Amino acid sequence: MMKRDADSYLEPGKVDPEILQKFFSLLSLDDSVIVGPGIGEDAAVINIGKRHIVVKTDPITFTSQNAGWYVTNINANDIACMGGIPRWFLVSILLPPDEKKAFLDKFFSSLKRSCEKLGINLVGGHTEVTSSVKRPVVIGHMIGQLESNKPVSNKDAKIGDVVLLTKGLAIEGTHVIYQEKKKELKDKVPSQILHRIENFIENPGISVVEDAKLVFRNADVHCLHDLTEGGLMAGIWEIATASRVGIQIEEEKVPVFKETELLCRLYNLNPLALLASGALLVVTTPVNAKKLKSIFDKKGILLTKIGKVVEPEKGVSILTKNRKIHIFTSVKDELTKLF
Repeated sequence: MMKRDADSYLEPGKVDPEILQKFFSLLSLDDSVIVGPGIGEDAAVINIGKRHIVVKTDPITFTSQNAGWYVTNINANDIACMGGIPRWFLVSILLPPDEKKAFLDKFFSSLKRSCEKLGINLVGGHTEVTSSVKRPVVIGHMIGQLESNKPVSNKDAKIGDVVLLTKGLAIEGTHVIYQEKKKELKDKVPSQILHRIENFIENPGISVVEDAKLVFRNADVHCLHDLTEGGLMAGIWEIATASRVGIQIEEEKVPVFKETELLCRLYNLNPLALLASGALLVVTTPVNAKKLKSIFDKKGILLTKIGKVVEPEKGVSILTKNRKIHIFTSVKDELTKLF
């Protein structure tokens, strides 16, 4: 039997950013593209004359439950992180041949509710039953408008900036684990805790749209990043790489939900590298950080200083009580270990 060459195969999760960057470097973009594809960028920005639009596409692959709510919010989040307002949405749905019609009833119900809550218009898409997938795969395509003609770019972190985090880690990952493992969790976790996790996607919620608006309407921020696959660890590496700086995070300052800590202990997962939509990463000056902290406190939203931007030669790292963990490349999400 021939031995499998590991270097020839792709691993689960996000594709190696070095592979993508080689492809991006070959692209020729015209002057209408203000922000194009790049490591750490949440969406693209295009000049269509007097307006700048923001466009984004993202799939739901880790779970098929509550997919309508997930796909709307994670795409809206990335529009907001560029300083935009999400407006129009298209969605493609690929279903396996044995999927029941009830899936579409639930999907479109949650999709409608999430669009209404965010003020988004569903304007098109595609649905298909195909043997090419083993479970439902949903891909969203969001279009929005910049509030001003200057997008927030993750290339703008400056040495001396502070790193802030809203809410805590890792709302989306915690809810996905619950959805996929709820039967076995009934025997391992108290029912009142499971009930809280069941509502995690709405409370505290996976949307960062309102948080992002609060930030870019009230302060001059350098970077806004929605933490998705790979969680906080992937997010700080992406910003550091895009901005060509170093970032140091103090682990003990990072807010992690107790429900998340519990599930991570059960399944031996690192909450800092777990799918984390709902937490917004903010990079700004110390003066603006203080201003935002006051504004968020009045709104009753947790905003925590968790680290700082440093010289590039210091690299990207997590400082723990006992050691410094260096991050040299984008981190695979912990959910890939579980599923």
